[in-house]
Amino acid sequence: MSPKMRDLIITTFLSVFLGLAVSGLMMLFLGADPISVYGRLLQFLVRDKYTFADIFVKATPLVFTALAFAFTFKANLYNIGAQGQFYMGSVAAVFISLFLGGIVPGPLALLLALAAAIVCGGLWGMMVGYVKARFQANDFLVSMMSVFIALALMNYLLRTVLIEAKREYPQTDPILHDLHIPIIASGTRLHAGFLLAVTVAVLCWIFLFKTTIGYRIRVVGMNPVAAKFAGIDAGKIFVLAFLISGALAGMAGFTEVNGVQHMLVQGFNPTIGAEGIGTAILANANPIGIIFGAILFGALKVGGQILGQTSGIPSSIIEIMEGFVMLFVLISYYFRRRIETRREIKKLKNEAAQ
Repeated sequence: MSPKMRDLIITTFLSVFLGLAVSGLMMLFLGADPISVYGRLLQFLVRDKYTFADIFVKATPLVFTALAFAFTFKANLYNIGAQGQFYMGSVAAVFISLFLGGIVPGPLALLLALAAAIVCGGLWGMMVGYVKARFQANDFLVSMMSVFIALALMNYLLRTVLIEAKREYPQTDPILHDLHIPIIASGTRLHAGFLLAVTVAVLCWIFLFKTTIGYRIRVVGMNPVAAKFAGIDAGKIFVLAFLISGALAGMAGFTEVNGVQHMLVQGFNPTIGAEGIGTAILANANPIGIIFGAILFGALKVGGQILGQTSGIPSSIIEIMEGFVMLFVLISYYFRRRIETRREIKKLKNEAAQ
């Protein structure tokens, strides 16, 4: 194991520990014993198959939205608009599911819904990449503002062409059972979307670190000037990175609509984009690390709901935990950078001495 990887693993675990420790101190102000609370949290998470499986259900969309942020981050871009791309993927998935349900075989319609979510999410993301490449616009701001447009568009559709049959609530009719993502653990909500998320994360790692295009994306991220002299078109990389990023976020919408909600409801899952960013930061934007980061956050989300129902502690304490973990992860970047700098200086001094 390289020293850099060792430092990453140690600082990440330390950041998680410190985040949970400081959150425990916050619990003292609520009159709760943090050790007892964490003990109950672990006990609740493994008390039955349904609750344990729900960890992976919650982790599934987090994997996709975290990958969406990580993919652009490798190109030194910031996709803050995964929430909007998630909504576009959700709209596309539910539209195809409702339109083709009962007309074409369920498995085929399910694949078409997935394809539609990928295309719509990808095109919504690509728009940000194009504006960045064509006009040198700020990708952070453009992607963030695109979320509000996507939300407004989704709300409009839910009150017009997609509204349920009685036209009373801003939601769609339920999709047919044939278009539900298959359950892979009986008696739970765990669906095959989690396996899809893990597979896509592995494929993203291979794409970024084992292919020529992935190498070009990382080169643009590390040094766009050097990339230009090497003949790499940074503009095309911007568009491609945001296209793939948006497609990944769109897949999150598909797994939520066809795997969990089985309909589209106005304003559902409003924080999945922000939580995906946090997951990506925790994993240092590594696609494989994102799988484990998403599972950790999935466990916190499930545990937070149970704690809020059984212990008198507000479920918002979980958001505080996530916030503290992210804070310490960001601090760890600074210390890792200093350690790496000192290591390089020492190496150069040793080479000069020889």
